[in-house]
Amino acid sequence: MNAFTWLVGGLIRAYRPADDEFGELTPAAVFRPVPGDEVFQHAVAPDLARAYYTTMNALVCVAQDGAQVWRSAFEPESTKAHSPRPGCAISPDGRVLWLYRPDARAGRGTDDRYLAVDAATGETLGEEELGTAGHGARQLVHPTGGEVLFDVGQGGNGTVLLRASLVEGRLDLVRYPWSDRGLIAMSPDGRHFVTIVQDRTVLTVHAYPGGEEVLALTVEAFGHDPRAIHFDWWGTDFLDWDTLLIGLEGDDDGWEWAAAYRVDARTGHVHGEYPHLRPLGDGTAVKGSRSGHPVRITLP
Repeated sequence: MNAFTWLVGGLIRAYRPADDEFGELTPAAVFRPVPGDEVFQHAVAPDLARAYYTTMNALVCVAQDGAQVWRSAFEPESTKAHSPRPGCAISPDGRVLWLYRPDARAGRGTDDRYLAVDAATGETLGEEELGTAGHGARQLVHPTGGEVLFDVGQGGNGTVLLRASLVEGRLDLVRYPWSDRGLIAMSPDGRHFVTIVQDRTVLTVHAYPGGEEVLALTVEAFGHDPRAIHFDWWGTDFLDWDTLLIGLEGDDDGWEWAAAYRVDARTGHVHGEYPHLRPLGDGTAVKGSRSGHPVRITLP
């Protein structure tokens, strides 16, 4: 299983549970951010030796002993209140960090930037302007290839969905032909990805990399009124390569409501309803606990 990170008590904790480890998980590695840093997104190297995180003004690498290994500053520093959130993700081999910089809204120019960064040194390997002015981006790294999918949410100006890779020492970007879809999930085998339209009434499973539609589901397919219930931006992921856990939320007769459904990603058949969970892609999932640590469970 790939390691995943969880921010608990201001520390970046990395978890890689054994196949038979369930219940509240014990972190395999713990990383202390540099004092004064506000951590936005975070990732961990496959060997758990280093963690990486973004702040408003930097991409940072730290070791398990708390030492800063390197820091790549975003200049000039942003002083804007409620600025957008830079984000990072790491390649499966641990060599490349993918970095989204929302520079336009942070006051660093007219365009956002996307970068490939050497995880060992912090050196930029490739960089391109995006022509966007986004609030943030979700990044999903392909599990076997050298590519990453990411979307840039621009509020009322729509969403841009792209695929990035390093080709002969430069960053290659492919833009998908949609402006109304947010990126949600990628299957563990990398053969499919999922989007949700901006009004959150339609969820689509696409073939990777081309984006051809494999399956489309509406809120009505789950027996709900789309005027009150919608798909959850953060509540959907692959439970395994052909099963989705799809989150919905909304207002049910004046009460806040949320649930997740186990769904066959090939046919759309709904198998059951569950509370909000974070799937791990191996048929298990984690949920939060009072201690802040994830609790790993199986679904009946």
